[in-house]
Amino acid sequence: MKVNRLLIVGAMVAAFGFTSCQQEEEIATQDTVSQSALTQIAELGFYSKNVQKVEGGYVVEGDIFLSESDLTGAHNTKALRVGDTEQYRTTNLVNAGTGRNITLSIDPKLPTSYVAALDEAIARYNAENLTITMSRVSSGGNIQIVAAPKSAQYLASAGFPTATGDPHNSIKVATRYIGSNPNQAWFATILAHEIGHCIGFRHTDYMDRSYSCGGGYTNEGASTVGAILIPGTPSAQDPNSWMLACIGSGQNRPFNSNDKTALDYLY
Repeated sequence: MKVNRLLIVGAMVAAFGFTSCQQEEEIATQDTVSQSALTQIAELGFYSKNVQKVEGGYVVEGDIFLSESDLTGAHNTKALRVGDTEQYRTTNLVNAGTGRNITLSIDPKLPTSYVAALDEAIARYNAENLTITMSRVSSGGNIQIVAAPKSAQYLASAGFPTATGDPHNSIKVATRYIGSNPNQAWFATILAHEIGHCIGFRHTDYMDRSYSCGGGYTNEGASTVGAILIPGTPSAQDPNSWMLACIGSGQNRPFNSNDKTALDYLY
C-alpha cells in the first residue's frame, strides 16, 4: 500500500496525520518539547516520537491532541484493547445513555466543499444505528470543524472525550494540505477518523504502526492505559480500518466489519 502522510502531514496528522502517511513522517519537533512532557506522553501510552507542541498542548501520533491537563491529571487505567492490532479506545467515552445526538458544525470560513464530506462522514455513523447519532448544524456544534493554524504540520487533529462524558469539542483541519476541493470520500474518511477520536477511539494500529505507516515495527506501549479485548474482533492486522494512523492519498475507508463490531460494542 502506498503510504502517504501520517494524518499529520502524516495524514492523520494526529488527526490522522492524514494525508495519511506519505513516508513523510511528522516533522520532528521534539527539540521544542521538554523531556518531562515526552515522558508523560509515553506514560499515558502514546507514541512519544515526532511530538508537536501546539497551542494549549501537544499533537501526538500525527493527529491526536493532548492538553496540558491531559498530561498532568489523574487517570483511570482501564482501557479497551481489540486484539494486538485492532481497535482501541481511551478511558473516557461519550456518555450516550439510552441515546444521544452529537451535533457538528463547520466554520463558514472553510471551503463550502467541506460540507458534503462532513455530511458523508455523519451518514456513515448514522447508518450503524448506534446509541449515538450525529447531525450537522449551522454553528455551535458539540464538535466544531475549524481551520488549523497555518503553521500546522498535519492534515487534521482532534482530542478525546472529556472526563464528564462529552465528545472532544473540535477538529482542526489544515486547508493548505487538504485543499479547497478535496476528493469527497477521502476527506469524509479523514473527518470520520477524527470524529472517531472525539468519541474515544485510538488508532487501530496502536500496537504496530509499521503496517499502515511503513518503516520498522513500532509498538506505542500499553503503559498506564491498559488493555481490554473487545469480543468478536480479530487479533490479526486490519489494513483497511478507518482508524489506522496512516492512509493513502485519495483513499476511501468506510467502516469495515471489524470497525462496525468495535463501534457497536462501545455505542
